[in-house]
Amino acid sequence: MGTGMLAFLSLLPIIVVAVFLVGMRWPASKAMPISYVVAVVLALFVWKVPGANVAAASVNGLVVAGTLLFIIFGAILLLNTLQESGGIKTIRQGFTDISGDRRIQVIIIAWLFGSFIEGSAGFGTPAAVAVPLLVGLGFPAMAAVVAGMVIQSTPVSFGAVGTPMLVGVQSGLAADPNITNNFLALTTLIGGKVAILHLIAGTLVPLFVVALMTRYFGKNKSFSEGIKVWKFALFAAFSMTIPYVIVANVLGPEFPSMVGGLVGLAIVVFAAKKGFLMPPKEQEWDFEEKSKWDPDWIGSLEIKDVAHKSGSMSMVRAWSPYILIGLFLVLTRLKALPIVDWLQAVVLKWENIFGSTITASFQPLYSPGTIFIVVSVITFFIHGMNSSGYKRAWSQSGKTMLAASTALIFTVPMVQVFLNTGGGAAGFERMPIELANGVAALAGEYWPFFSTFIGGIGAFIAGSNTVSNMMFALFQYDVGSQIGVDATWIVALQAVGGAAGNMICVHNVVAASAVVGLVGKEGAVIRKTLFPFFYYALLSGSVGYSIVWYSQKGIFNLGSFIAVGIAVAAVYIIATNNRRSNMILPPPINVKTAK
Repeated sequence: MGTGMLAFLSLLPIIVVAVFLVGMRWPASKAMPISYVVAVVLALFVWKVPGANVAAASVNGLVVAGTLLFIIFGAILLLNTLQESGGIKTIRQGFTDISGDRRIQVIIIAWLFGSFIEGSAGFGTPAAVAVPLLVGLGFPAMAAVVAGMVIQSTPVSFGAVGTPMLVGVQSGLAADPNITNNFLALTTLIGGKVAILHLIAGTLVPLFVVALMTRYFGKNKSFSEGIKVWKFALFAAFSMTIPYVIVANVLGPEFPSMVGGLVGLAIVVFAAKKGFLMPPKEQEWDFEEKSKWDPDWIGSLEIKDVAHKSGSMSMVRAWSPYILIGLFLVLTRLKALPIVDWLQAVVLKWENIFGSTITASFQPLYSPGTIFIVVSVITFFIHGMNSSGYKRAWSQSGKTMLAASTALIFTVPMVQVFLNTGGGAAGFERMPIELANGVAALAGEYWPFFSTFIGGIGAFIAGSNTVSNMMFALFQYDVGSQIGVDATWIVALQAVGGAAGNMICVHNVVAASAVVGLVGKEGAVIRKTLFPFFYYALLSGSVGYSIVWYSQKGIFNLGSFIAVGIAVAAVYIIATNNRRSNMILPPPINVKTAK
């Protein structure tokens, strides 16, 4: 069977998702079972993978889905605990004191706080923390999910203390010992290049977040209302990405997102309190009242305006659960501390499922879900809650989690079957590799444009930048060598594309939506995040093409033209919007004076 046909067949499960979930707007609970069946049929009858392996991959998918549901439950429980204690009301008031402008709030919470949480924990944890917090502050559930997904780009490559680079890229390249005898140094070098590409593409991410929010969820359905805060959005972007790039190139892959997010938070919150680049009070932007929202925007997670039993709560006390979340995530992820080994030592494992080489495992103490639950219990005492309110928090959290289970128990098994199609009697490579082979055969010297999209497709399928890098890092390195360019830049493009792919990743969207009870609207979310993903992958690929071919083609090459074109378009849109905003209308005529 030819390379092109194998690539097309490998694409079929993804086409099913695109048609039914995104195109026909079916809920994931209906679309993903079809995609799962297609993947199983291809694995059994085309790739000729043993039935035991397909069954084992499916079981492993169920275990992974269970671990995701555990995290979802913990995130929902924390939000419900804060709601019942009155903490959410105090936090909401604190943000109102900084600014009542929802555009400013979403940048601080999703972009900056989310980047810090991504750097600490990764694996979708920012959506589990930032998305429900936004809903608690009064954002429509869908607006919160879209914001949470769009920022799942720039910080992701260095999420979970550098896991996508140190585990994903490094283990992917290590499969070929002829490349180098120091894979850590090579990965660190690639990480510095990844950060530079993210600096370029990530500059507009906060602006995308606010523009999408005002366009899809505002009264006037206007991009321009979001673009009006472009100065603050760019300021917030650079406050995070500049320290991020410095750390990546000086200290290595572990801390760029964590430090960038934390430094950015400190700078931007301080500046916002001082009124720096803030919109005037009379121009603050807000959603319409909730009664006028589209029902599709609203999740089943009900936010009640509960005050603390004493009538008031200090801001430090209200924020203490999130402070503890950040602290515990950092302490349990720093490999220099012995606590990491202690927590990871407790493993629930099913090895060689059904006689295959596939192993399912779960580290309950290391899971972010455990941290969320522990912090929820601590919050019960710190906030002086009563037992009836805390029982309601647990009960409601369980109901919301169960609503998400149907979609995930088909989504993740489909992913695992897709990934475990190697070693079949047909002798084909795994579906992701056959798909990439087909693209590479067509791309030739233009591969840098496609490398980011391959990384993105890997993350879209696998739900993880780390897994995407493990699958494709060596493949990307080999293609870069074959076309005669610096292969480390091609691997960097893979890592950047894999990070951007988290914006459209099905099971990340399912998980983020489930946290706020927005089940069944996953396709609507992906349709809104497709354009930011396309922008991110295209701009990064264009810059990468310009860099790797600069020595042979000069600065005036196709990559440079596309990258400059995107930049000019962005400047034009911002300038046009700014000019419209600053138009001065003629003063009203004074009738008496006219007479």
